[in-house]
Amino acid sequence: MYKSRYIYPTLQKQKDNHKITILIGPRQVGKTTLMRRLYDQFSDGHICLMLDLDIYSHYEQVSSYENLLNTLKLNGYQPDQREQFILFLDEFQRYADISRVLKAVYDHHPNIKVYASGSSSLAINEQIQESLAGRKRIVRIYPLSFREYLHFRERDDLGKKLQNLATVQSDNLDNLLPDLYEEFYRFLIYGGYPEVAQVKGQEAKEVLASIFDLYVKKDLVDFLKVDRIKHAKTLIRQLAVNHGQETSYSQLAQVAAIDEKTAKNYVEILTETFIITVHPPWFTNRNKELVKTPKIYFLDNGVRNFFINNFNPHDMRQDSPFLFEGYVISELIKAGTASDQIKFWRTKNRQEVDLILEIDGELKPVEIKYKKRLKSSDYKGLKSYQKAYPDCHQPFLVNLTSNLLSNGVQHLSPFDIGHFLEE
Repeated sequence: MYKSRYIYPTLQKQKDNHKITILIGPRQVGKTTLMRRLYDQFSDGHICLMLDLDIYSHYEQVSSYENLLNTLKLNGYQPDQREQFILFLDEFQRYADISRVLKAVYDHHPNIKVYASGSSSLAINEQIQESLAGRKRIVRIYPLSFREYLHFRERDDLGKKLQNLATVQSDNLDNLLPDLYEEFYRFLIYGGYPEVAQVKGQEAKEVLASIFDLYVKKDLVDFLKVDRIKHAKTLIRQLAVNHGQETSYSQLAQVAAIDEKTAKNYVEILTETFIITVHPPWFTNRNKELVKTPKIYFLDNGVRNFFINNFNPHDMRQDSPFLFEGYVISELIKAGTASDQIKFWRTKNRQEVDLILEIDGELKPVEIKYKKRLKSSDYKGLKSYQKAYPDCHQPFLVNLTSNLLSNGVQHLSPFDIGHFLEE
């Protein structure tokens, strides 16, 4: 049964915009399913064609402007027709010459609308930076947000309660919403890949294993020589062990038996193929604040836990605070926050705040505590930041069970992440 993604209406509306709509995101998050859904819907009133460029014979049909135009004509396209012809191209990033073909189509055929998908922003950015400048709209498709996850789990009843949560003020939300927290703790461990959301525990591990196997075969091999895959896997496992912690490239290089430049290159590839997200420190005073070493998180906790082979429940593991931090950052990114808007603050005196969000010209300090009951010491970092930067936005503290205002700090539950963006 088809489960709708919240991005779908946005993609629908782009039909009436001539610009090429490019869906990018990690493998197995539903890009192809979204395009098939659009194809099914639009076929009712338009002539549509969908090609999977993973199939070489499909690529040959669009490998040049002449080939593509002939393919379209064979499928009913007439250059002078008034109605749109809608073309869907899956995995278009595999061939660098496709972007030049799409440029010609865009420039000469205003009655052709193109949707294209790819799983590597690195390859896509390299190809389209010049040839499709001003001719494209990029839509990022990520793993499920927690709200979408509830929909895929057929728990829309909990989704409605989550929407109504803004009207409730409490410091024991877990007692009010035990079923919601049960789903949340599962999400914290297994993550938000659509297929993972719809299966049981052991099967979820198998799904994640198949996703990574496909990732290695179709993404890493595209960028690395085969003899380098072993080093890349070692580096990924090291990142998984250090999930959410400050990570030096020299340490990564040493563990993976590669040089530091290569380690940085691998991190870039993992970032651009949507496995990890990298966040540098925020600073104004280089003499007092740390300015170099970033924190690196996996974009999906399930993928991270797969790499360390640990799917133990949240209350049986020591790394749950880091999983919680990763969840908050991932939800922010899925809600539209750019990675470079998310930083952290730490001084040489070890004063720190987990997140500094740079949104609409404002700095929003956010502390993240994997706790049900907070102590005065939990506010120490925020108070230090406020003292250093008294003009900052009212601080936030994300915790497990409270959404009350306390000590001049707005508490947020795991389900209030969008509050950062609404203020």
